Amino acid sequence: MRMNPLQIAERLAAHMPNGELGGGLLESATVASPGFINFSLNRNWLRAQIEAIRTDGAAFGDVDLGKGQRVQIEFVSANPVGPLHIAHARGGVIGSALANILQASGYDVTREYYFNDAGAQIGHFARTLQARYLQQCGRDVEVHEDGYQGEYMIDLAAEIFGEEGERFLEMPEEDALRTLGELGVAKFMDRIREDLIKLRIEFDEWFNEKTLFVNGQFEDSMALLEEKGYVTEREGAVWFASTLLGDEKDKVMVRGNGIPTYFASDVAYHYNKFFERNFDHVINIWGADHQGHALFMKALVAALGMPEDKLTLIINQLVTLKRGGETVRLSKRTGDIITLREVIDEVGSDACRFFFLSRAADSQMEFDMELAKEQSQENPVYYIQYAHARIASILRLAEERSIDWKDGDVSLLGHDAELALIRKMLELPELISMMANNLEAHHLPHYASDLATAFHWFYQNCRVVSGVEGEEELSKARLKLVDAARVALARCLSLMVMDAPEKM
Repeated sequence: MRMNPLQIAERLAAHMPNGELGGGLLESATVASPGFINFSLNRNWLRAQIEAIRTDGAAFGDVDLGKGQRVQIEFVSANPVGPLHIAHARGGVIGSALANILQASGYDVTREYYFNDAGAQIGHFARTLQARYLQQCGRDVEVHEDGYQGEYMIDLAAEIFGEEGERFLEMPEEDALRTLGELGVAKFMDRIREDLIKLRIEFDEWFNEKTLFVNGQFEDSMALLEEKGYVTEREGAVWFASTLLGDEKDKVMVRGNGIPTYFASDVAYHYNKFFERNFDHVINIWGADHQGHALFMKALVAALGMPEDKLTLIINQLVTLKRGGETVRLSKRTGDIITLREVIDEVGSDACRFFFLSRAADSQMEFDMELAKEQSQENPVYYIQYAHARIASILRLAEERSIDWKDGDVSLLGHDAELALIRKMLELPELISMMANNLEAHHLPHYASDLATAFHWFYQNCRVVSGVEGEEELSKARLKLVDAARVALARCLSLMVMDAPEKM
């Protein structure tokens, strides 16, 4: 147009009528330097959204983005060879919150834990447990250098010895090794389940790696790759030619001794996901130690003939524990790894969930346990939950004073703090859509904090249950707004799987 931007804005704004625009949604369009046109939401439309939020209730924020597409999210998936630690917890919290967000966005979500009960690591675990068990029986044996050195293996061996006595000494060594390994894995799987329940993480499916080799998925997936020209045999082993698809080097699928590698398990498992269970989209949430595995997985999906965007890999980075200004490196109880259970016992599951969720998965984070326990506005968990408890307190006070506010006239609301609170609540559906599209759950705790701030600002500026003669109708209108804020804040806490306390 070869014009100054401000002049263009003025020319356009001149064609926009004052008053209601867009079917009542917009109130005005005004020009601002250096060439913006600002649209203001109609206040009557804004006020009407209070009733819409209250009507939606626990479904407030839901959007029909997914149209029922089937999504599988696999997360945690720690090998059952030791207790869960904080890195597992971070992936678990991100996975469970993301699953809730996708469900709120209209997707059919399956939450899955894949546990490895086969392969080399399970063998190392069984031999370590056998050595520790023999030590409990008074035998002079050493743990192999490939074994698990943690104190928890001594505790596990002592527990089994206390329950079973010396009966494994009477078995042939290979039978004792196998039985001890199976017993140890079962005990750790039980503990993993218990820890996840403490962190409020639930799964729809617990997928057993062994079934891939029992039910034929391994043979079927290898046949498909061979048919497509991605399987070669050399040096006595079977290889996946992933270099043909951009990976750095080919991967051994079956060793010379006939034992499949974990790459083979991944092939069979993803064959099962895409071809047998027919998921529209698969999301794997893995720890930082799997970063180098990402290229292989992308190559695998391509080799199976699947569009690359059917698989998303989310690699969550490391967590550093802090207590005040000091980095916590060792467990106070055992002197080695810091378990998830210890952290939950110290700070609580709500704090764990909030802080693990508050940073993008691909960024490293520091978790300050002293801050997580603090009951002040410095602690965002306390700050948000206190907002919900304050709302509950206001509604209880209205009930105690027999105030029937259900017929409150929201057209009486006009204070800046009232309107700002409504606007902030109305961001939630758009936020849910954005998080589902980008697979980024970390925006949710920040939004919840902003929503709590908007409510606290409203509370400080607008007396709700005033008791002043002549303000009865305004009190009723504000009580409706407070109830809508309860709905919005409770939905945020529900999506994050955190408590919405009635009292604090």
